[in-house]
Amino acid sequence: MKAIGIFFMLLALAIGVVPQFTNCSAQGRAIELPGGRTIPMKCHWTAMAAPAVAVPLLVVGGLMFFSRRRETLWALSLLGSVLGIFAILLPTYLIGVCASDEMLCNIAMKPTLIFGGAVTLGAGLVGLVLAGKIRSGLFTEAAGSD
Repeated sequence: MKAIGIFFMLLALAIGVVPQFTNCSAQGRAIELPGGRTIPMKCHWTAMAAPAVAVPLLVVGGLMFFSRRRETLWALSLLGSVLGIFAILLPTYLIGVCASDEMLCNIAMKPTLIFGGAVTLGAGLVGLVLAGKIRSGLFTEAAGSD
């Protein structure tokens, strides 16, 4: 389970850092209004929301690394799975990214968040299964070495 905790922390770094450099505002692009004023594009707001998923995921990974209680590992795995779902929803449904397929946010940020969220969800589900096996006593000796 320590490996899943480290994996969560690495995924949290990717989910939190990659959008900060792959949004249109980081590339100097913005929407220019008729009055000459500029406003950020949708991908800017997705990048601003990504740390709201990444920071709790980083904490979950750290807690999972140091935890040994099976109930705690089960709850942290469940929370990691939910955070993975939110990482997927940010660029697809909740906020979104720019409409143009040629924009950097569609090429790099959206796939990174979707892939990172899917892998996080998968790792969380693996953690749930392993915590369930530890809970049922199948891996009682493995719980002490974890």
